[in-house]
Amino acid sequence: MIRIQRAADRYPGGDLAAGIETRHALSFGAHYDPDNLRFGAILACNEERLAPGAGFDEHPHSHTEIVTWVVEGELTHRDSTGHTTVVRPGDVQRLGSAAGVRHEERNDGDVPLVFVQMWLAPLEPGGDPSYEIVRGIADSTPYALPEAASMLHVRRLESGERTAVPDADFVYAHVARGTVRLAGEELAPGDAARITAARDLAIMATSNAELLLWEMRGP
Repeated sequence: MIRIQRAADRYPGGDLAAGIETRHALSFGAHYDPDNLRFGAILACNEERLAPGAGFDEHPHSHTEIVTWVVEGELTHRDSTGHTTVVRPGDVQRLGSAAGVRHEERNDGDVPLVFVQMWLAPLEPGGDPSYEIVRGIADSTPYALPEAASMLHVRRLESGERTAVPDADFVYAHVARGTVRLAGEELAPGDAARITAARDLAIMATSNAELLLWEMRGP
């Protein structure tokens, strides 16, 4: 089964007056939707746009694996475990909030920042916070997140190129750049596909594209 969600159908959020624009793919905050609480391990997939100087002040998280992918610009991350990092396009950042952690995220640059932040449910709650950043992840090297029984595949495709969809219980495909075609449907930036019991599927780029594919195990 494949369910397509268009970028225009995401729930709007953020604070435009403060230079923050957010688009939520799943039920989030004031946008409560009991039929859209999670997909596989994914609890949230938020597209964030921060104007220069804008950002999220320090705030808490717990019992969540937070994975960040920068599309444009640079993200400055600081957390209560002592990490200060600048995350750039091509980097994968993970913050395991465990029993509790605080962090802030800002656009300290002079150009707009666009990033995708994905929250996943850990298999086991609690524990100590953890942090990791992988610089310049390659297409051929998936990012394993065993804490959530999940794996992130990054695909950078040239127009006309195909890539296989992982055979998995759940696959979440998010288009970060360009356009692709899946099962006859054209997907543009910000569009996503939720695929259940994927078998022998492929995605074709209809322009140069960047795609995030979450491969997830069922309960």
